[in-house]
Amino acid sequence: MPPTPGLHSPKRTTRVRTLLVALGAVVAAVAATVTLTSQSASAASLTEVTNFGSNPGNLKMYEYVPNNVQANPPVLVAVHYCTGTAPAFYSGTEFHTLADQYGFIVVYPDANVSGQCFDVSSSGALTHNGNSDPASIAQMVSYVEQHNNADAGRVYVTGASSGAMMTDVLLGDYPDIFKAGAAFMGVPFGCFATSDPSGWNNACANGQVSHTPQEWGDMVRAAYPGYTGARPRVQLWHGTADTTLNYNNFGEEIKQWTNVLGVSQTPVVTDSPQSGWTHTRYGANTTQAPVEAFSIAGVGHSLPMNGMAAKAIAFFGLDGSGNTTGGTSTGTSTGTSTGTSTGTSTGTSTGTSTGTSAGTSQGTSTGTVNGTTAGNTTGSTTGGNSSGCSATYKTVNSWQGGFQSEVTVKNTGTAGISGWKTTFTLPSGSSITQVWNGTGTGTSGAVTVTNASYNGALGAGASTTYGFTGNGAAPSPTVSCTAG
Repeated sequence: MPPTPGLHSPKRTTRVRTLLVALGAVVAAVAATVTLTSQSASAASLTEVTNFGSNPGNLKMYEYVPNNVQANPPVLVAVHYCTGTAPAFYSGTEFHTLADQYGFIVVYPDANVSGQCFDVSSSGALTHNGNSDPASIAQMVSYVEQHNNADAGRVYVTGASSGAMMTDVLLGDYPDIFKAGAAFMGVPFGCFATSDPSGWNNACANGQVSHTPQEWGDMVRAAYPGYTGARPRVQLWHGTADTTLNYNNFGEEIKQWTNVLGVSQTPVVTDSPQSGWTHTRYGANTTQAPVEAFSIAGVGHSLPMNGMAAKAIAFFGLDGSGNTTGGTSTGTSTGTSTGTSTGTSTGTSTGTSTGTSAGTSQGTSTGTVNGTTAGNTTGSTTGGNSSGCSATYKTVNSWQGGFQSEVTVKNTGTAGISGWKTTFTLPSGSSITQVWNGTGTGTSGAVTVTNASYNGALGAGASTTYGFTGNGAAPSPTVSCTAG
């Protein structure tokens, strides 16, 4: 069977080169010689596995089994980016060293086509037991379960860029195999679907594809019609300055997976674990929440880095923390949760989610972003309180000729709101260059920012944060807020 079409047409070449530059520094910083031999007694090594199945995607398979591997070990599938290889992703990320620490097996698929991108676009890729790359990866997992006595109840997937897109695809195609996934710089399941032989979808890459949560969720459910089992939990990562796979895809992923898992789009907690990170959880404020998301301010197409892999391992529970057995939703979801989550977790949610989420969530978010700030912080000002919401402005960072700011919107009323609008005035000489987690109107002078499609609904006391970068001196405006 010929190789699956990759993302390697002439018009794709420029994007591949861009991606290579973005990721090359990360790989080069940790590059090491990788020995592709069988394991020795002295040190574990990356090993190529052949004849692991019918392999419809014509992929290569590599496996890393640490010396201290657990009996009946968990399995992590780690999927590389475009232009990458399995050995490069092995040496350029922390997953194999975390495997040494915790004793799980890592499987590294290799795209094995010109351009080294995975098929996340064809109908065969977006179908359970289809005829493309995802089916090959599912066969790799089966091989490890059979030959390494691996635990079929603890299988996880992660990836960057093309690998992040494949992570979302595998979670949709094979909810019966994967218990959770972590996607670094990806797009929603089905977003890249195209009949273009290159496999490249410009509209999706540029962040121009938007659907309702229900529509996104239906795409996932259509991949495996009739499936009624648990759905895998999802962790999402994206840099706000990503120009390869636009940051708008981050919000669309949140819409999709909260719908699939039947939890509210309103986060139960919003915080900043370190400078520049906005962290949200959906459905439960636990390490293994149904959906967890990390927005990284000012960062482009270069994740994971700076210990982010360890966050993914904790989300999976591979570090020994919490429940590691997978998703929370069983049955078919036909709507999104609305209202505020107030219950504690007493089991998995079943059936159709149509009202207040009470099966997997515990409490509501009542605070604003409280992490440390970077650079020259100029303090904050609290704006007006109109129709049940308030807006608090903060300059996060400033430099010669530019700045980064964030605004925290809070529902100050006693009932939920379905949307919000903020207004403020920039001083002369200052202008906005980019807005995330909101929709901006005007770039200088009077500016209006309204909610994005995924963060307008706020329960009583809940909050959300949007950010923007700009040119000129850092402002300190009074921001007014109107609830929708």
